[in-house]
Amino acid sequence: MKKGGIFNRALNEAISAMGHTDVLVVSDVGYPVPLKNVILADLAIAADLPDILTVMKLLVSDFIYERCIVAEEQKLYNPPLYKSLSDIVDRCPIETAPHTDIMGKWREAAKVIVRTGALQPWGNVVLVSGVDAPGYFSKPGVVVPDYYQQRADYEEK
Repeated sequence: MKKGGIFNRALNEAISAMGHTDVLVVSDVGYPVPLKNVILADLAIAADLPDILTVMKLLVSDFIYERCIVAEEQKLYNPPLYKSLSDIVDRCPIETAPHTDIMGKWREAAKVIVRTGALQPWGNVVLVSGVDAPGYFSKPGVVVPDYYQQRADYEEK
């Protein structure tokens, strides 16, 4: 039996399938999931079960990401969610994009969609997979480029 962390088999398999720059979307219950070319980890049970924040807390403890993107509208019209996500996401600053991009280009780019039961306006979160930069750049003689320094200095909490 697994010791801890995420127990859901589909979610563990989805995380394991991610490579550098692959896109994972944590979605609310109403997000339109493409019928093809996407791994779906459907966690939705009932209204707000599980919610976005619960899933995000588990994901950020078990998934290396280098970008986090939410809808601009979330920051404007759902500031409690934006604030809570800002408290959880620690590897990078949260970026914003138009909601139409979250529903369009990021949905099309998604390798994995993690569907929650969340009823949150503008609640979808895009995570772009990273690499274990501290591991990659810890070898003797390897030089860390300036643009990777923050990621290479990251320490797990």
